[in-house]
Amino acid sequence: MQMGLDFTLVADVEQLVAGVDEVGRGPLCGAVVTAAVILDPNRPILGLDDSKKLTEAKREKLYEEIIEKSLSWCIARAEVEEIDELNILHATMLAMQRAVAGLHIQPKLAMIDGNRCPQLPMRAEAVIQGDGKVPAIAAASILAKVSRDREMAAFELIYPGYGIGGHKGYPTSVHLEALARLGPTPIHRRSFAPVRLAYEALESLTQV
Repeated sequence: MQMGLDFTLVADVEQLVAGVDEVGRGPLCGAVVTAAVILDPNRPILGLDDSKKLTEAKREKLYEEIIEKSLSWCIARAEVEEIDELNILHATMLAMQRAVAGLHIQPKLAMIDGNRCPQLPMRAEAVIQGDGKVPAIAAASILAKVSRDREMAAFELIYPGYGIGGHKGYPTSVHLEALARLGPTPIHRRSFAPVRLAYEALESLTQV
């Protein structure tokens, strides 16, 4: 878990809002990564938007600016083993809880991207497509995506041949072909159907 705090002048604590978002629910491998961000109204960040709509270079630039200017931020995760044990929805809710708990300043309201909120000690509000509507959620989406994308790039070196650095673990044709040809890695989610089928195919070969 990564977290940080900028002790600049804190506005009225009664008005503090955290934006929360996740990245990585759909991929076949890797953790689901979440972030929570409390923006500083005295230090606005221009260009915040849904991370998927931004170029990689723009995301990287905003990532550093968000960390520098935010009142509080936290990047958290749920690991592959937790995803397989809990299912992806509950693992995502757990990772969001960890992100909010990691904030050094507890907000009065957490605004969650999507249509479902995790159980939190403060009021929570779900905002569909919130990463394109609420600046704090957009900031959280950028922190989560940049963090996970960097991890996937590192896994490309550890598990070559799958193209993980390019597709980030999503079930593209390249990924599915490599999964069938090379078999699953330790970072693949066994509870996801394509990975489960690859494990079953591998087991049938070893039993012949």
